[in-house]
Amino acid sequence: MTRRDDRGAATTELVLLTPVLIIMLLFVVALGRIASTRQDVDAAARDAARAAANARSPAAARTDGTTAAEASLTEQGITCRNLTVNLDTAAFRAGGTVTAAVSCTVDLADLTSLSIPSSRTITATFTAPIDQYRGTS
Repeated sequence: MTRRDDRGAATTELVLLTPVLIIMLLFVVALGRIASTRQDVDAAARDAARAAANARSPAAARTDGTTAAEASLTEQGITCRNLTVNLDTAAFRAGGTVTAAVSCTVDLADLTSLSIPSSRTITATFTAPIDQYRGTS
């Protein structure tokens, strides 16, 4: 019966598995960042549409909606490489609607050891009703 020498086998296995575990951890962090940012962009679109729906004119709606979306993302600590806020005020009248579309490009460059793009664009839309019993200017 021969006896094999297993000294150092655990160290070798740990050295081989550590990079794989680190890459898996970075992948989970990237997915978490994307999911969190998606929720924050959804909230920014909702805030933009609601602020626009409370405005008194289409021009004020566009200004108020854009300001609300930027403030919402800033409050959540989201920095967009590229932020676009589009407000559809075609139905801006008592009883109408305002739709906000917010698009944010999130930077993932700090997770460069993964084979994922260095940025991801997340888009959300929200439609808010305008009170039918209020007047507009």
